[in-house]
Amino acid sequence: MNAYEGEKAYVVISLINPSGAYEKTLAVLGSDKQWYNTIKEWYKFQNKTKEKLNAVTGASVGGGDRAMRTLDIDESKFNKGYKLRFESAVEEQKYHTADVEIPLTKEAITEKANGKGYIKLVKLNKIQ
Repeated sequence: MNAYEGEKAYVVISLINPSGAYEKTLAVLGSDKQWYNTIKEWYKFQNKTKEKLNAVTGASVGGGDRAMRTLDIDESKFNKGYKLRFESAVEEQKYHTADVEIPLTKEAITEKANGKGYIKLVKLNKIQ
């Protein structure tokens, strides 16, 4: 995470389909449900689908801190126009709809992706 002042950031990692719509929530960094509405676009999707989030939630992330998550991504989604979206928000501060977006291609997931908001960078590693 970039160094910033304020509360810990909530980050949502989603699978976005080729049409640009949410398909699945892969991870939620921040477990207090009362703040989920600060991740505005994802929250609309979550309210419609009522996805079970118990297995994908974890602690929020403070300024200057680092977080690691394991994401379960179906191999059939690669090279088909899907992407990973990282949304971020901090209480009473700015919301970043697409802090980081990474095309779901074999090439793109091997490169570092710089954030546009609270996220400094994302680096993905494939686990066999």
